[in-house]
Amino acid sequence: MPGNEDTIFSSKIRYNGIFSFQDFYQFCYNWLKEESGLSVSEGKYSEKLTGESKNIDIDWEGSKEITDYFKFKVKVSFKVIGLIKVEINQGGAKVSTNKGSIEVSIKGILMRDYKGKFERSAFRKSWRDIYEKWVIPSRIEDLQGKLAGICDEFLAQTKAWLDLEGRK
Repeated sequence: MPGNEDTIFSSKIRYNGIFSFQDFYQFCYNWLKEESGLSVSEGKYSEKLTGESKNIDIDWEGSKEITDYFKFKVKVSFKVIGLIKVEINQGGAKVSTNKGSIEVSIKGILMRDYKGKFERSAFRKSWRDIYEKWVIPSRIEDLQGKLAGICDEFLAQTKAWLDLEGRK
């Protein structure tokens, strides 16, 4: 892998209760694409049935080129345990939804020299070190802050969505 990768954010939330898994999945995907501008792909989706309930593991990876030198990479994991179908009374009507436990974790990675332009020789590598240490440290700090902000906001939004669903 060319360049350097620095994990600058890593956190997770947990929720146990009522929520529509399908709606939650769509909400998270749309938020990452539309609010943060990341291109998102699903690396893993596995379901395991245990009687009436389901355990689901999902891994997503999102990325966004910032410049020719910097790129954001975000890894999101969903672990759903004991997901079952339930009916709730919503405004006098019966609505089909889900109940279970979910853990959402996100990792934000700042990639530098992701195209490997400075990797071609020892001389260029030393220039990269000088460039990062003396020319662009404030740019690196700025981008780290932006990426951490995206990750933090994603978790805050997912938690708010789940809390709202639990009140229905």
